[in-house]
Formats: sequence, structure tokens, C-alpha cells
Amino acid sequence: MQQFSINVVQIISGIPVGRVMTYGQIAKVAGKARGARQVARLLHTLSEKYQLPWHRVINSKGEISLKGEGAVTQKQLLEKEGVIVNHANKISLKQYGYIPDQEFM
Repeated sequence: MQQFSINVVQIISGIPVGRVMTYGQIAKVAGKARGARQVARLLHTLSEKYQLPWHRVINSKGEISLKGEGAVTQKQLLEKEGVIVNHANKISLKQYGYIPDQEFM
């Protein structure tokens, strides 16, 4: 696995309960500022294998990107952790956003 992928897995694994990060934030911290789409692909492919808390990753607008049942599941998992998700599936990044320590920066 490439270093970027390893970093992404470590960063996502480290998002605390009740907090969220965006795809773009994860990409930047992992070493590729423009790698948000790659983060999404890695999250999709590696979530089960590494038991990643995929539901803690949202888009840059603070919204759940998934549609249908996936969005419902993500919202339920976040709310179970105490995250408030509004009627438009939006989360306050100011309140729930997570910034990891300098380990990857």
C-alpha cells in the first residue's frame, strides 16, 4: 500500500467518536491537498477491511454525500454518537469538525 493510502487509513481511524472530517481535509493531512476523490475511493474500498468509521467523513460543505439508504445509515450512526445532523443532512464543521494533531502535517 502506498504511503498516502496508509496515512488516509490512519487518519480516518483516528477520528474520534462524535467528530467528523471532510474528504479534502483528510487528503491534505495525508499529503495530497487535491486528493479528496482518492480519499473517497479508498474509504469505499478499505472501510470494511480496516473497520474504518466511514460515517465520520463528510463533504466540504459539511453534508452527508451519500444518497438513499446510505445517507440514512450515516445520519443514524452520527446521531448515535451525539452529532446533530439537520434536516438537509448537514453537520456543523465548527462544532463537530476534527483537526488531527501534527503527526501527519
